[in-house]
Order: sequence, then structure tokens, then C-alpha cells
Amino acid sequence: MEKGTPIEFRVQGERRLAVIDRPEGKKKWIVIDERGQAHSLPPQRIEYAIEGEICKPTELTALRAGIEDYLDPSSLEVAWELLVEDGTGVTPGELAQLLFSDTSPSLCYAAHLLLADDKVYFKKKAEHYEPRSATQVAEIKHQQEVERERLREKEGFFNRVREALAGEAVEWQESDRARLEAIEKLVLYPEQTHRLAQELLEALGRTASPQTALELLVELGRWSPHENLFLRRSSFPTYFPQKVLDVAQQRLQSPPPDSERDRLDLTHLKVYTIDDESTREIDDGLSVEFLEGGTAKLWIHIADPTRLVAIGDDLDLEARRRSTSLYLPTGTIPMFPEALATGPMSLVQGQVCSALSFSTTLDNTGAVLDYSIHASLIKPTYRLTYDDVDEMLELGITAEPEIERLATLADLRRSWRHSQGSIDIRMPEASIKVKGNEEIEIDLLDDSRSRQLVAEMMILAGEIAGRYALEHNIPLPFRGQAQPELPPEEELLLLPAGPVRFCAMRCRMPRSEMGITPNRHAGLGLEIYTQVTSPIRRYTDLLAHFQLKAHLRGEPLPFEPSQLQELIFSVTSSAYEATLVERQTNRYWGLEYLRRHSDRVWTALMLRWLQEDNNLALILLEDLGLELPHRFNRNANLGERLNVRVASADPRQDFIRFRECLPEEAAASMI
Repeated sequence: MEKGTPIEFRVQGERRLAVIDRPEGKKKWIVIDERGQAHSLPPQRIEYAIEGEICKPTELTALRAGIEDYLDPSSLEVAWELLVEDGTGVTPGELAQLLFSDTSPSLCYAAHLLLADDKVYFKKKAEHYEPRSATQVAEIKHQQEVERERLREKEGFFNRVREALAGEAVEWQESDRARLEAIEKLVLYPEQTHRLAQELLEALGRTASPQTALELLVELGRWSPHENLFLRRSSFPTYFPQKVLDVAQQRLQSPPPDSERDRLDLTHLKVYTIDDESTREIDDGLSVEFLEGGTAKLWIHIADPTRLVAIGDDLDLEARRRSTSLYLPTGTIPMFPEALATGPMSLVQGQVCSALSFSTTLDNTGAVLDYSIHASLIKPTYRLTYDDVDEMLELGITAEPEIERLATLADLRRSWRHSQGSIDIRMPEASIKVKGNEEIEIDLLDDSRSRQLVAEMMILAGEIAGRYALEHNIPLPFRGQAQPELPPEEELLLLPAGPVRFCAMRCRMPRSEMGITPNRHAGLGLEIYTQVTSPIRRYTDLLAHFQLKAHLRGEPLPFEPSQLQELIFSVTSSAYEATLVERQTNRYWGLEYLRRHSDRVWTALMLRWLQEDNNLALILLEDLGLELPHRFNRNANLGERLNVRVASADPRQDFIRFRECLPEEAAASMI
């Protein structure tokens, strides 16, 4: 090549112009670029030589400027339309002639630039460029438009983020969902790789960490500062599909015909429903029918949601998917749509309600003497709270003798179960409620007589249902518990009575199991037991109702044993996940409550060692009913009471550390 010939080459991908200065050896050229820098180039690095043009390095900028007006990519489409039909290839010189009617060296270079930069119409083959087919061009254009739209959406997303961070009202777009979900997943599953979330956070000038992602979601108003990450990680649905809500509305407006044509009319009975004040799903009520000779017949009435639900309909399948209502400190996520669960499915005071009623009389030891089960109609008389009933029992109100009789029969039943080997473990229980996502209340649930009354009646209904199923060979979701290997009695007696002793027993209790084969429930002291008292909020109870009611009608059972076992397995897996979410959420809010009250001194009871070699123990905060770990820096004994204060707590990390207080510090905190 002649000295002064302009050539094109690349440095780290950047296109540059230079002029030939001299050869170097046999194979290389020394060139001077437009910046005055010298380069040694082998021939293969020279992408184009502007043959016939001679200039100095200082004139290269003018050369580039002289062809700018010719570099219109749209002109390539015209050339492509002329060439594509014949499939004729073209060189830069031929394209210059076609587009500019001029084959001067600079315009041939302009044609080269158009062809080299084109990604749509032409592809290089040897020393010329072939036109792509019409189909290929259309596909490439489509892909380019998709990419442009993606970039527009991405920029729109960043604009909306900036607006939201500035406090402006933002209407998020459907295209934002994938990006927001990517950031959420970085928080929920930090152990996984989240490239999109990392790119987004870095583009926003933030570190790509789970904590930073959480802070961003809170700042954007997408999540609350106390977002329930346990619930978000779970598969539990937090909303009902529209088709389920539509069915619920239809059932509210036009209930289906009752399949129970011969419901037993029990509306003459006085029915008491007894629950916490906040309970809205009212699924059980109690009656006492006084018979001749002073005998009392017990009636346990259970709500009958199967009156409004058919097996396999949308309501049933959604309840099956949920398996249970989820009770969280921040509120309840029901198994059925709320309008149904708290309305026509519940036993509402003063309204005629469909029910499944279990009746029984007991002998003088508390054993079941006889029993019956009926699809019924009842009319709840009183909506009472546990506190109401405790007060009535304490005052001995004679106007409601049924309440006293219910309590007496419950005590008798409890004594009978104890004689059958029941294991009574009564640990303090905390009720945690969060109001407005901020104010936390923790109440210690009393093991009051009213709560024992209701618990005994529900256990009794479960025994009756189990006995009926065994007698008539009906497969149900039976619940059993193997006999535990408790510490020897002499060992238990050495432990302080109350929570410490109960805790030692609890550690040895095996998990209860559910299946279609009846088994003894060691904890309850029953040879057969099933749960039937919460069909609005527990799907296995609903399954039992479907089976029992079909038998009562004289119809074939809806579920064969194998079908029922498969359903039980699926539902109990979902229910276990829901229980885990409830437990984790309660613990989070318990730790948050303690974090906020780090100035308070709490009386604690040392329950048991977790790791005795490391002085790590489980303590009970007696005023709150919370069981938490504590590491002693001294020797300690089971049952020992101590005063502690929160040293540090991080609910997100499930971490709390206490420090033990001296007696004078504890006394000062009470002033």
C-alpha cells in the first residue's frame, strides 16, 4: 500500500482511522492514527483500505466529517429492496455506485461503513455482502423492536422507582412485575443467584444485598417494614381467585338446596357459643337437655359448611388447597371466603343455622353411655366469651344452670380421661395481636375453667365421631399418638411442679399422626379419636363431615379409603407448612415486642437445658408466656427464677440475647 493511504482498524473494539506510514519487516505496517499515535499492524488487522485516497494523519478527521452525510442506515433498505429479489451480492464500491452514483474512495468507504455496521439487511461473505431474505429481515426487525421495547420498559421502571422514592404516587405497570419480583426473591431466597435483581440494584446505586433489597421494597411502599417473609416464602395463598369469590357470592345470594331433607329440629334448645372475643368463625355451640330423673344429655353442635359446599366445586378445591385457616398476629387468612366463613357457615346468635349435632349421656365416671349424630337445625341463644363464662361460673348464676352443668360434666370427662391414661401438659400460652401493623399486644392465656370446658367438649365430639365411624366402618381422618416414654415418675417428682415438669414431659411426647386407620391417642387417653369440630377452618374436619353426613343419609361414601388417605397426606403437608408460618410469625412479633421493650426487666423461669455444656438454656418469660434461649454465664438450676433484660434483638435474624439483672436493678425498674 502507498504511503498516506487511509486504513481502518480496531483497538479493543473501537474503530479507528490511520494512514500508512511505512512497512515494518516483511508482513507488518506502521500506521499513524488520527490521534498521532503509531501502531504496528499485521495485514489481517486492517479492515478496510481507502485505496486511491492519500492524506496526512491530521486530515483524517476532515475525511470522516466529509462522509457523515452519507451514513444514513435507511438508505440500505432501498439498496436491499433492489438486490434481494435476485439475491445479488454487493461490494462497497458497487453499493456506492448504487446509492450515490459515485465510486470515489471516500464514498466507497462510506458504503463500507454502512455495510459493516448493518445488522439487518446484509451479511458479509468473503469480500462482498449478500442480502438477507425477506423472512430473515422481518425476524431481525421484530427482535430489534422487542429489544427497544425492553429498554423502554426498563427505563420506565427506573423512572417510576425514582418517582416513588421521591414520594410521588406511582402506578406500577405490568412490565414492572418481573423486576419487582426479582428484587423480592433476593430478599426471600438469599442463598440463590439473582442476577436481574443485582443488576437493578447496582443501576440504582445500591449494594446488591438482601437487606438493601428489603429496604428498597419498603421505601417503594411495596412491602411494610414488618413484611411477613415467612408467609411470602410459603405456598399458602393470601387471596382468593375471582372465580372462588364469585361462587361465594352466588351461595350468599342463592343458597343451593339442602341435601339434608330430614334435619333434626333442635331450635328449641338453648345453645351457647363460647369463644375469644375476637373470634369470627364460630364453629361450635353447646347445649344441655335436662331429661327426666335429672339426667343431662349433652349436645355439641358443629357448624355445617357442607350445606354450602359440594365436593369438587371451586369452594371445596380452594379450601383443600389452603388446608386450614391461618391465624397470624396481624389477622386471619381464612380457609373459606370471609363473607361465607363468618356469615352463613358460622353459628350466628339468633339465626337458624345448619349444624352437625353430637349428643351423648355420660355415666357417673364420665364415660360415654350412649350417643347419636344428627344433621340438625339450631338457633344459637348466647354468644359468650371465655371471660363471660368464667365470671358466670365464679358468681354461680342460677339463671343459666346449663353453664354450671356443662362445667361439671367437663370436669367429669377430664377425670375419666385421666383414668384412661391421658397426659396433661399445661404450658403457659401467649396470644400475640398486632394492631395497625405497629401496636403489639401479648396476653397470657389463662388455663381457665371455661377454656377447659370447651376443650373437653370438643374432645368428646371427636371421640363420638370416631366411635360412630368404627361402628359403621367409615374411613375418616383418625388422629392417634403413640405412647410416649416419659421420664420415670420419681425423676419427674424431683423437678419443680408446673412448667418445668410439663416441659420435661413435652420433650418426650411423639407427634400425633393422622390416617384412615384408628389408633389410640395416648395424650388424650382415648382408644379412638378424630377431629370434627372445626370444619370452617380445618379441611380434614370438613372431610370427616362429608363422610359422616353421607352415611347418615344412607348414601355411598364420597371417599374410598385410598382416596381419603391420599387427600389426608396432601392436606396435612399443607397444614404443617401453615403451622410453621404461624409459629415463625408469632416468634417474630414476640422478638419485636421484646426489642421495643428492651428497658423492661422480665421475670424468667429456667425450663431446661438446650446445650448444658455451653450453658445454653430455655427460659420462660412468665408474664408473656414466651419461651426463648438464654446463655448463662454462671451455674444455674432447673426451676430457678431470674430477672433478665434484653441486651440485643433482631427479629429479622431470629436473634435475641438477654443479660441477667442484679436484684437491685430489677427493683429499680419497678419504681
